[in-house]
Amino acid sequence: MRSLNFFFSKEYDTFEDLKLEVVPLLLHNQTIFENYYLKSKRELWDISEGEILSNNRMLRNILKNNTKLIQNHFDENYSNLAIVQKFMLHIDEFEATRLSKERTRQVLFPTEINSLFGIEPLNQGFLPSVESIESLIVSLQNKGEFESIVLGTDNPYIQIKKDDISEKIYLYDIPRLRQMYYDNNCFRGTNVRFSSLNYALKVIKSRGLKFNFLDLNNLKEIVVNGVHIIFIYEYCLSKVELLQLSPKEKCVVLNLHNWNGEGCISAEAYELAEEMKVKLLTVDEFYRYLNNV
Repeated sequence: MRSLNFFFSKEYDTFEDLKLEVVPLLLHNQTIFENYYLKSKRELWDISEGEILSNNRMLRNILKNNTKLIQNHFDENYSNLAIVQKFMLHIDEFEATRLSKERTRQVLFPTEINSLFGIEPLNQGFLPSVESIESLIVSLQNKGEFESIVLGTDNPYIQIKKDDISEKIYLYDIPRLRQMYYDNNCFRGTNVRFSSLNYALKVIKSRGLKFNFLDLNNLKEIVVNGVHIIFIYEYCLSKVELLQLSPKEKCVVLNLHNWNGEGCISAEAYELAEEMKVKLLTVDEFYRYLNNV
């Protein structure tokens, strides 16, 4: 018993090490739940529920001693640690109510746990920062794990390969992606919003056009039929900001910030763009522009 307690109170060096211990226990519980409880096999469920209790105790001890490896944020809506804490509360309630005839439970199993540990992706929208994704790509490239990125779809993803196993990391799978940002130190401020960029790329594809990234470390610049397009996200693109951007001649600069319509590009910026031989576009103008590409 002492050796088991020592094992399950072990502190791991990385989240990946932690994941290797947690995933088999979660999968075992999932198999019992899906095959007995969901299929109304009450007798088998009653027999096997004890296995879930045992697995849960091990999971609780493992997670409790390794919270330092879990991404955290003061706002629980952006915190993987909050998901883990909810899961541990679910474990406590599950065991405390097992002998209750009604078994009324308030804290249900948080499906985000399966996302966090890579068991099943969860569609929760997108994290906003394109810059964080770019940083993650660099980190994965340095580790030899990056294969490709697919954008401009409803299900954008990064393809990675680790230990000869290829896997898609969906960019809407927020708990998993958030943990990868944390593990790779890839949280960055948002200059261009990912949802806006991905939508613009979807529009390009919907017109039967193909695009290529100039550099996978910079997802904000593409080439479409020989046209260099730069994506920005500014409330109102100013002359100074255009100068700082320094686009080459014949580039197209698209401001994805469309909340203020035509006001998202200043008159001074348009004048400078004419001198620089650069085309500036709002989102609405971009749709029309694509018809002529």
